[in-house]
Amino acid sequence: MTPDMLLVFGILAVTIILFVSDRLRLDLIAILALLALLLTEVLTLDEALAGFSDPIVLIIAGLFIVGGGLFQTGVANKLGSWLARVAGENEITMIVLIMIIVAILSAFISSTGTVAVFLPIVVSLALNAKISPSRLLMPLSFASLLGGMLTLIGTPPNIVVSDQLRDQGLAPFDFFAFTPIGLVMFAIGVVFMVFAGRYLIPERASTQSTGAEEEHTAQTPLNDIATTYQLPGNMFRLRLRRSSPLTGLTLAQADLRNRYYVNVLEKQAWPDRYADPLPAHPVTPETVLETYDILHVQGTPEQIARLAREQALGVLPTNGDEDRIMSRELGLVEVLLTPNSRLIGQTLKDVHFRRTYGATVLSVLRMGKPLETDLAETPFQFGDTLLVEGTWVSIDRLLRRRQDFVVVGQPREMAEAPQRTERASIAIAIMLGMLLLLTFQIIPTAVAVLLAAAAMVLFRCLSMEEAYQSMNWESIVLIAGMLPIATALQKTGGIDFIANGLTNSFGTFGPLALMLGLFLLTSAFSQFISNTATTVLVAPIAYQAALSLDVSAYPLLMTVAIAASTAFATPIASPVNTLILGPGGYRFGDFAKVGVPLQVLIMLATLVVVPFFFPL
Repeated sequence: MTPDMLLVFGILAVTIILFVSDRLRLDLIAILALLALLLTEVLTLDEALAGFSDPIVLIIAGLFIVGGGLFQTGVANKLGSWLARVAGENEITMIVLIMIIVAILSAFISSTGTVAVFLPIVVSLALNAKISPSRLLMPLSFASLLGGMLTLIGTPPNIVVSDQLRDQGLAPFDFFAFTPIGLVMFAIGVVFMVFAGRYLIPERASTQSTGAEEEHTAQTPLNDIATTYQLPGNMFRLRLRRSSPLTGLTLAQADLRNRYYVNVLEKQAWPDRYADPLPAHPVTPETVLETYDILHVQGTPEQIARLAREQALGVLPTNGDEDRIMSRELGLVEVLLTPNSRLIGQTLKDVHFRRTYGATVLSVLRMGKPLETDLAETPFQFGDTLLVEGTWVSIDRLLRRRQDFVVVGQPREMAEAPQRTERASIAIAIMLGMLLLLTFQIIPTAVAVLLAAAAMVLFRCLSMEEAYQSMNWESIVLIAGMLPIATALQKTGGIDFIANGLTNSFGTFGPLALMLGLFLLTSAFSQFISNTATTVLVAPIAYQAALSLDVSAYPLLMTVAIAASTAFATPIASPVNTLILGPGGYRFGDFAKVGVPLQVLIMLATLVVVPFFFPL
């Protein structure tokens, strides 16, 4: 090994450790690795920044916009509504239909966006059929990953391996080159989930939105929600005494959330102490506090005691108030943070949550467990599940922020709220036009995708602001930052070194053994770090290994692409797994119980099917 090669391997090792540790954002880690290669003079400035102008980055950015147009015009929602009508209550029928529809969508648009749209629909289907949502949510997630194997644009790793061929002067994979192999893998996935996987999935309870009106679907007993989020014992009633300094202040002026970490949920006016209090009503930041008002609040006993002592408030018996925080006006929902949420890395105080949305965060689940830290000061992470209380109007406001939130089990009328349904046919036409250009290779892939993205905006399927919001900037910067690492490995001989190691260990047993080694390497890394970053690193190794064994690069690169999509074994392997973790009530090991057997089946099928379509 040369000193430069050792240096690059060291930077790569630190990068992988940081990826696995989850201490920093993936895009930041990629940028730090890029800067390390630049400052150590392994790469020139042009080489280090080349990733940002690579066609892969432009293609993926454009595809995010095209997918955003389909979501904004309600195309995905219409499919979801159709699914809700025809699925019935048979579990096998629901699994098959969910997997087929989600896989088809994921073959052309973001798998994360697809799962975000279908998640509340699938939860409602499960609860209406009186089965645990966990029985359907894992098939939903796995179907989106299997759907990515169906087309060139189904998932970024497919584009990466195709671009590797182009960079080496070979013909890239065409648009439907993945389809026959992907269909076999998808069929295996469906059969596995129906006949084996669903028996391995534990039946776990999940908490969903609950309302008093019958049309509020996906209902779960409020006691279950309260228990999951550890609300019992944290609900209190306080009465403003005549001497309270809060009298005459608005809730915004009182600022009880930031001063005492106490949430005010409802207010009961009590103008006449010799009569019963008036009915309780939801509060807003502009709600004025008056003498003898009864406040329904949530907080720890210590926080409540300090508030009552310092602000001259009387503490009243709760009378089981944790069971009456729902009303026709007031709702309680779980809200998931999406990968692109602007709340990630911010605190409740930073985003002024209550002032912005008119709703209150009562508790937060992280990896299935309630946070015990101060919510106002704790930065949010992707996958956090927020228990939010507010009016149904404010909950609807949350739902419309689809870039930031997934509202699970929302009222039925909210589930049918696409913004521009009249332009759905235009969005579909643009999508089909792009597919024709890609299929017949009339123009370069990047140009075809960017044309479709521009058309989505020009024909007002989405606005420019929505186009920017639809892009997963973390993924884009991650790819742009990881491509130079692959360049550094190539430049210093690291690719040859790893490829020779693979061929000397696995390759001595033949090309199939080499395919097995590449599958295991790619699949293992994809369980803990981004499958795109994994593919960027492994694709050139696969190509070099093909040269060393004097075999075709096509089957080896196809193997890498398939393995990169087998992110089934951990909840952090893919954003779609993280999205279903809370609503499904899953534990970390549940994914391995179901995912590892499916990975083994996909691996064995790959060794048989790929050489059939792409001879070694």
